[in-house]
Amino acid sequence: MESELISKKELLEKYAISYGALYRWKRKGLIPEDWFIKKATVTGQETFFPKTLICERVELIMSQKEDFSLDDLSKQFNEKTEEKNCLVINTVFGEKRFNFADIQGIMIENGNRNKTDITQEILNDKISKERK
Repeated sequence: MESELISKKELLEKYAISYGALYRWKRKGLIPEDWFIKKATVTGQETFFPKTLICERVELIMSQKEDFSLDDLSKQFNEKTEEKNCLVINTVFGEKRFNFADIQGIMIENGNRNKTDITQEILNDKISKERK
């Protein structure tokens, strides 16, 4: 089941923030890279976000940016992320971290676009290791 998405344009309009501010927050680590979802649309490719996650995060950033620097906020968010169990995927493009609580499915796709769901194998392995 796909969670509700909000487009980048809708997000910027809703919170009256600039494109530059959004990407500055991304560079500072305030908004996770994996929240930026590229999708093909009739007008080309657009960026979308998981609506609940991004709206909560933007509201939190906006409410605290007067009291804390972006670097301080980034440290707070990253400390919270480091405390959680994550699936870490290393590629030639770098490392991606996904909190287990955020994972809806883990698939392996072959060249024919056939997908094999390995979510339970990964999550069950994580749980069994925690119990040891």
